[in-house]
Amino acid sequence: MAENALFYGVEVRQDGPLSEGGKLPVVLLSHGLGGNWRSLAWLAEDLAGQGAIVISVNHPASSTFDFDMKEGLKHWTRARDMSRALDKLMDDPTFSGRIDPSRIMAAGFSYGGWTALSLGGVTGNLAGEIAESEVQGDASSHCRDLKKAGVSFGDLKADIWDASYKDARITHVAAMDPALHHGFTESNVADLTADTVLIALGEGADRLVATDFDASGFVDLLPDAKVLRITPAFHFSLLPLCKPAGAEILKEEKDDPVCTDPEGADRAQIHAAVIDALSQQLGL
Repeated sequence: MAENALFYGVEVRQDGPLSEGGKLPVVLLSHGLGGNWRSLAWLAEDLAGQGAIVISVNHPASSTFDFDMKEGLKHWTRARDMSRALDKLMDDPTFSGRIDPSRIMAAGFSYGGWTALSLGGVTGNLAGEIAESEVQGDASSHCRDLKKAGVSFGDLKADIWDASYKDARITHVAAMDPALHHGFTESNVADLTADTVLIALGEGADRLVATDFDASGFVDLLPDAKVLRITPAFHFSLLPLCKPAGAEILKEEKDDPVCTDPEGADRAQIHAAVIDALSQQLGL
């Protein structure tokens, strides 16, 4: 499944049995802006193979085939998507008795990285995002895309953006190149009690401005978080493994070069490093 002309898919067994014996950890996977559940299928497959129960969703208004920039920017709806998915899992008699409540992870990539942090208890800072866009302008791909779509952070309401969307059931957070962490102070992270790992992709010109948690100062607010910086890499190195013709297809379609990693980067090794970080965090 999750295979197309660009990306290799993964092998799965429909209605396959749960791992035998004991309680199992849960991982809620949140994709990036304009992505979909297939984007992280490689990660879901491996974690499930190690015994985790992995849940992926397509977020309405911010997924590949259901996209509305204005509606998709309402980040709190994504956290609610994942909390509702967890509700359904816990209400399902097939799974409810096998869940380990001490190992429930919210994990996400890019915009999904913010979703994971939000579920863990981090609150947003709309004023910080407005200021960041004013400073960075087109240097930030995210701010550039918003401008192109005619959408502004200023159209949103701070009381909703800055509210807490914490799910108290979340015990672990894995934020992979997360977005939307600008202008934060200690008050924004005061309610983050989950075991947290931050993963950065690339350095220098290969680091995406919108997700650079070192430049934003966000990482300094989380001294107890585990931090993994992967180089050489690029933001889109966390998308699935590309087929040989992938880069050329994207070039012909004038699409983003998501199959082109920096010189010396090995996407399979990058994936393996991320898998290892999350596996260790969950004790798999």
